[in-house]
Amino acid sequence: MTRSQQLFAEAAKVIPGGVNSPVRAFGSVGGTPRFIKRAQGAYIYDEDENAYLDFVGSWGPMILGHGKEEVLKSVREACRKGLSFGAATAVEVEMAKLICDLVPSVELVRMVNSGTEAVMSAIRTARGFTGRDKIVKFAGCYHGHSDGLLIQAGSGVMTAGVPDSLGVPVGCTKDTLSAEYNNLESVKAHFERCGEEIAAVIVEPVAANMGVVPPAPGFLKGLRKICDDYDALLIFDEVITGFRLGIDGAQGYYGVIPDLTTFGKIIGGGMPVGAYGGRREIMELVSPLGGVYQAGTLSGNPVAMAAGMAQLSILREHPQYYEDLNRKGDWFYGQIQRLLEERGKPWQVNHVGSLGCLYFTEQIVEDYQSAKTSDTSFFAKYFNFMLAQGIYLAPSQFEAMFLSVAHTQEMLQKTLERITTFLQKI
Repeated sequence: MTRSQQLFAEAAKVIPGGVNSPVRAFGSVGGTPRFIKRAQGAYIYDEDENAYLDFVGSWGPMILGHGKEEVLKSVREACRKGLSFGAATAVEVEMAKLICDLVPSVELVRMVNSGTEAVMSAIRTARGFTGRDKIVKFAGCYHGHSDGLLIQAGSGVMTAGVPDSLGVPVGCTKDTLSAEYNNLESVKAHFERCGEEIAAVIVEPVAANMGVVPPAPGFLKGLRKICDDYDALLIFDEVITGFRLGIDGAQGYYGVIPDLTTFGKIIGGGMPVGAYGGRREIMELVSPLGGVYQAGTLSGNPVAMAAGMAQLSILREHPQYYEDLNRKGDWFYGQIQRLLEERGKPWQVNHVGSLGCLYFTEQIVEDYQSAKTSDTSFFAKYFNFMLAQGIYLAPSQFEAMFLSVAHTQEMLQKTLERITTFLQKI
């Protein structure tokens, strides 16, 4: 029995399903979750010292790779000063200033502790600002696990095969309207029916929780116009895309400016963190300035802020990293598509910059319904083969692959060789 198997058996006795987040579960692919001991660069190492080339990157935060010395140094220095104070610190001011400088749409920003918390707070703020209750989200887009947003959510919910969660009262979801991603008509239909009641539209500008689904041309701009026409707010959930597609996120990449934005992952450099921000007149409603209450005991934690400051500063100082990441993504995901075509496999590869996903379906994947046509049992075969070859992917068809600065051309070529071998075997 491996050390991971031993730990999983122990974990299952004291942790539901043996994992603290369902995205780590291997239930949909079989086998045992790998328990990771350490990481460096583009590699993670499990408790048995097996090395894996990592395409998860802690689900997105590790854009510079694992163990970046500048980030670790900043964390060590912060730890020596104290882990938490429950009081204001200089570093959280610097972090807020940096985010506002890097993202033009953000004039005020509030730090929180997770992407879920950021989204929950942004929606509350939108409702407070507009005086309206209803929101529009998109089927397959995941915005955290707060009650009102577990409606046709993606990612782990898709993998589990259940669109909603037990324990969510009907009253919590009655004001959540679900539209089809990349379908403006489905959004317009909601607004035509009850536009005066809709506070906001929330969207992943790149839907990265049903794999990777790019916005169709004109989709994001169309959302902007609909919101403007009805005096509703547009919220970009950039927990994944923020500071990944570029230093100003998906909104800069696509040239569409939201009213509110949520952040997470990269802004923490691997530490638990979240943030939401936007136009000054909206954010001034957040307590203690205004009547929209929000609080968090550990919000702006100095260690998390130090990690995030270090990582964002590196990204700002090295814009070539984004050029390199996007170039690597175009080449790598393009090569996967080429391999499929050469071998007559009708499967789909979607990607935007360093984000990508291989779908085991013949259909073009452009929304929740087409994503669900993927053959998850075949994905399981692919996942387990790649894992045995030392390639660590997310254990779900509906998660993105994340490239990092630490991934070299040689590493990507090695991965392509493993994919080639898999295609030859099936």
